[in-house]
Amino acid sequence: MLYNSTENKNEVVSAAQAIAQGISKDGGLFVPQSFPQYDMETFKELAKLDYNGRAKKIMGDYLSDFTAEEIAQCVDSAYTAEKFGSTNPAPIGTKDYNGKQLNIMELWHGPTCAFKDMALQVLPHLLTKSLKKTYDGKDAVILVATSGDTGKAALEGFKDVDHTKIIVFYPVDGVSPMQKHQMNTQLGDNVNVCAIKGNFDDAQTGVKKIFNTAEMTEKLSANNMLFSSANSINWGRLLPQIVYYISAYCDMANSGKINFGDKINVVVPTGNFGNILASYYAMCMGMPVNKFICASNSNNVLTDFIRTGTYDKNRKFYTTVSPSMDILVSSNLERLLYKFAGCDDAKTKQWMNTLKSEGVYTVDDDVKAQIDSLFYGNCCSDEETKATIKSLYEQTHYLCDTHTAVAVNVYDKYVEETKDTTPAVIASTASPYKFSKAVLEAVSDDVLPTDEFEMVDKLNAVTGAPIPTPLSSLKDKKARFNNVTEVDKMPEYVLSVLGIE
Repeated sequence: MLYNSTENKNEVVSAAQAIAQGISKDGGLFVPQSFPQYDMETFKELAKLDYNGRAKKIMGDYLSDFTAEEIAQCVDSAYTAEKFGSTNPAPIGTKDYNGKQLNIMELWHGPTCAFKDMALQVLPHLLTKSLKKTYDGKDAVILVATSGDTGKAALEGFKDVDHTKIIVFYPVDGVSPMQKHQMNTQLGDNVNVCAIKGNFDDAQTGVKKIFNTAEMTEKLSANNMLFSSANSINWGRLLPQIVYYISAYCDMANSGKINFGDKINVVVPTGNFGNILASYYAMCMGMPVNKFICASNSNNVLTDFIRTGTYDKNRKFYTTVSPSMDILVSSNLERLLYKFAGCDDAKTKQWMNTLKSEGVYTVDDDVKAQIDSLFYGNCCSDEETKATIKSLYEQTHYLCDTHTAVAVNVYDKYVEETKDTTPAVIASTASPYKFSKAVLEAVSDDVLPTDEFEMVDKLNAVTGAPIPTPLSSLKDKKARFNNVTEVDKMPEYVLSVLGIE
């Protein structure tokens, strides 16, 4: 299994190289040259295994330069009952809501209470093994741009991992108070956190620029270091996400909600397009899917793209109650375009260059036809998000976070619009307690407390939903990091953290 860049098919690397490097030298993203093919007999065999067994099989088929023992070590170190609360880190719960069945896949039972744990608990193990195979002796400098959840999950995954340093950038006013407190209290000798004066897109663009600046790369190399990424641009982040969709299909079949061979719908709240792309890649492997339902908040650039074929980031940016989706440049969409364009690297590069120079591009008719056949896009406002949290709680006594509420709301709109009754899996991406203010406003008319942790306690008192231990234990932790920098000063900040002149 080899990988090439979406913007230069001639750059061909192994899985270990793709994971260690993070991003292609030309700025493209690494994609597999082919996809393992699973028939229904394979799915039936996978259904007999636990989550770790499924992960070992699926990841092993992509990581051909890793031994079975290496993959087993990575998987078993990542997905433990101690970290995720059970042997199934991605359980599916079923609720009857608005006359239909919601199959909610909870991806937030890990140490940071967000779906990013599903990938970022295993990525450090994959990365350190990849470094030994490809860049033996070098330390990896992990640069992360985050809209909230990736930052903490990456910090937690990489803390005190040998031969790694991690620097996380987040928008100073673009994450929830709980997310900010999670990051700024992070322990570990190799971690660093800094806010930027801008939004997530500014942070993501700044990180990519650092990656692709020869002077920065040369300075690191001279100090026996190299850059790598923990964002979903890294193949080692995306691959573990494919696992939980295939596992969900197996769980749906095991529970009798579908028969093997039946199609499902997949509903994903997404900003950077990585989570929903992973489900599409699962379909490329043989998982039967009818429709991918892409749910956005007021930053509805993906909704407009799916409907029109024109991607236009030249629009107002909204700070919403679902901040992990406050994104106008969806990096992983590049991978989908490359696949839909018949792996045409020149065409993909042209679209991406036009996006950089003009902020807008339009795909051709053939690509648009493929989008129409597989994807549905819609969005909802903050008011609709809170109303969905309230109605879901009142009907089912199930408390969801703001991002999951966006998915439920858009799924409601999809069913109303299409009358499609295909069983759907909804990706629930975070604990409601990570966004306690907005969730509390949705379910209670009382005056809100001013302190974040008082809001957590109040939400617990109102709903009885258990507070995850990783969040309740933050209450008395003091912030270690209060750094803020301008976007154009990010390179200097990185060098100063690394002690490089």
